[in-house]
Amino acid sequence: MNLTPLLPEATSPTGSVETTDRRTLPSTIAQQLRDMITEGELPPGARLNERSLCDKLEVSRTPLREAFRLLAAEGLVNLQPNRGAQVVALSPQDIRESFEVLGGLEALSGELACEHITDEEIAEIRALTFEMQASHARRNMPAYFHVNRAIHDRINAAARNQLLSNVYQNINLRVQSLRFRSNLNAEKWDKAMSEHLEMVDALAARDGLRLGRLMRQHLRRKGEAVLEALALEAPAPAG
Repeated sequence: MNLTPLLPEATSPTGSVETTDRRTLPSTIAQQLRDMITEGELPPGARLNERSLCDKLEVSRTPLREAFRLLAAEGLVNLQPNRGAQVVALSPQDIRESFEVLGGLEALSGELACEHITDEEIAEIRALTFEMQASHARRNMPAYFHVNRAIHDRINAAARNQLLSNVYQNINLRVQSLRFRSNLNAEKWDKAMSEHLEMVDALAARDGLRLGRLMRQHLRRKGEAVLEALALEAPAPAG
């Protein structure tokens, strides 16, 4: 992952001081941390070492701690008194339930999007799908996932339902790192890519029932892939 240093202050070539807006700095740091969590650099259960992260991101502890609070409000980080911050680790039941609900929300997004989406929005999502297909061909997972997330967000936005978007974003944030990991199996990644090609065709045809069914199946397979991967990683019981 490409990390750009986040400096509260920077000196210009002329010697003047350019101060970053202190209201936006914690949000910028929080986005960096979200990406690190999503891509597994900060895995579930990892403790967030303030000194190490301050050095890595080139920020002070005050905006970093504010970023922790933003992530805690989203359910991505636990703040523990006298123990600092820790990346949330979902239980298998949490994961199963999250993907079940998310699949229903994605299906509803697809159905409503087919009623409201414009030709221009369909063209944009098709272009993004081709871009994602190119990343898949290069086996560039971070680039693939970035575009994948944009596609799902655009379909959700095309549903024109703000309450749906708010609930979707809240739950989706919890499982971003798991959605990323669901593509670590090459066969399942290939299947996910083929499903996206079917999804954009259904969207272009404005076939809401088909798109809703495809998106629900897509999320169910994602959840299954995550749970299978976790089962393989679990330590064997002591004999």
